[in-house]
Amino acid sequence: MLLGKAHKFGNNIDTDAIIPARYLNTHDPAELAKHVMEDADAHFVEKMKVNDIIVAGENFGCGSSREHAPIAIKAAGISAVIAKSFARIFYRNAINIGLPILESPEAVNGINEGDEVDITLEKGEIRNVTTKKNYKAAAFPPFMQGIIDAGGLIEYVRKKLHG
Repeated sequence: MLLGKAHKFGNNIDTDAIIPARYLNTHDPAELAKHVMEDADAHFVEKMKVNDIIVAGENFGCGSSREHAPIAIKAAGISAVIAKSFARIFYRNAINIGLPILESPEAVNGINEGDEVDITLEKGEIRNVTTKKNYKAAAFPPFMQGIIDAGGLIEYVRKKLHG
């Protein structure tokens, strides 16, 4: 179960808005986290708390295929991203680094900035605690849930190889 406050963004939030190119001279997740969503909301890092949730419109993570974007989100402490849709490469990169993402247009439409949101990944359940409304997203297949639970693809493979 993931529980956090919603931070709402619109459509077509690209990877440059998630982590601006001017910060790509580092691969340090902690440094990237300091600048996450900076070009979409200059005060995002000041407003967000660990376990909060990003809620966005269509095509979240479009643009370049850089892994830095989901790494920055995860390193900042965001527990999940709910969007109407994701750019496919962002979707794959997010799963590969263990960032939970859910597609649910109904949830995005029903969640407002600051609402408290509770997510049960295994069931694809999203609950807006503030309004007491429930939404569905496709649950991850077991192998993808295993990747998320392990913290990413590398740890998942490591556990598989070493029992």
